[in-house]
Amino acid sequence: MEKREQLYEGKAKKVFATDDPEKLIVSYKDDATAFNGEKKGTIHGKGVINNRMSNHLMRRLEKEGVPTHYVEELSGTDTVVKKVNIVPLEVIIRNISAGSFAKRYGVEEGIVFDAPTIEFSYKNDDLGDPLINSYHALALKLATREEIETIKTYAFKVNDLLKGFMKEIGIDLVDFKLEFGRLSDGTIVLADEISPDTCRLWDEKTHEKLDKDRFRRDLGGVEDAYQEVMKRLMGE
Repeated sequence: MEKREQLYEGKAKKVFATDDPEKLIVSYKDDATAFNGEKKGTIHGKGVINNRMSNHLMRRLEKEGVPTHYVEELSGTDTVVKKVNIVPLEVIIRNISAGSFAKRYGVEEGIVFDAPTIEFSYKNDDLGDPLINSYHALALKLATREEIETIKTYAFKVNDLLKGFMKEIGIDLVDFKLEFGRLSDGTIVLADEISPDTCRLWDEKTHEKLDKDRFRRDLGGVEDAYQEVMKRLMGE
């Protein structure tokens, strides 16, 4: 597959056209940002870890019936994906109180919920990705009612599966963010990535943070945390 012109550069990835109009190449970067881009830095080796880990998890999710944009891993940082039109809703599933949830509702971190919660934010950097509900999404024509129901169903299924994958390696899946896209025929598939950038992951015994919160909160040991998750998940 031939990498052609760069179509887009985001906070963590670059996207390139290919010789196939239905496929793109995503190239992961070591750049790190937090707080809507206000904090910037570099996490060495992050691009390779996030690319390989995300691909590994998407392959496992596909086997369990969750359609994704993943096609083929080309190298440590580059992956072929199906071209999608991203639905501008970030989907956040939470199993344990942490981060903005704890801050917003004035509760401590670490409360295990009886059932997972779901929330949407409007994917719009200029507005700071504000929280949004399904009625707002319909009013703004971001997605149809059927698409929203499909996204919710897949999101909860991904949560059940990911929680199981992480439990096997001694990690609690605290919360995570997903993005979905439409293929050219309108089919909804899981897109973007699943990595320590997009998930809160705590060691189940020590509750040590093994994710991007180490960067956000200046806890140090960011690279080590990402490598630890990769090692447990993929044995390397």
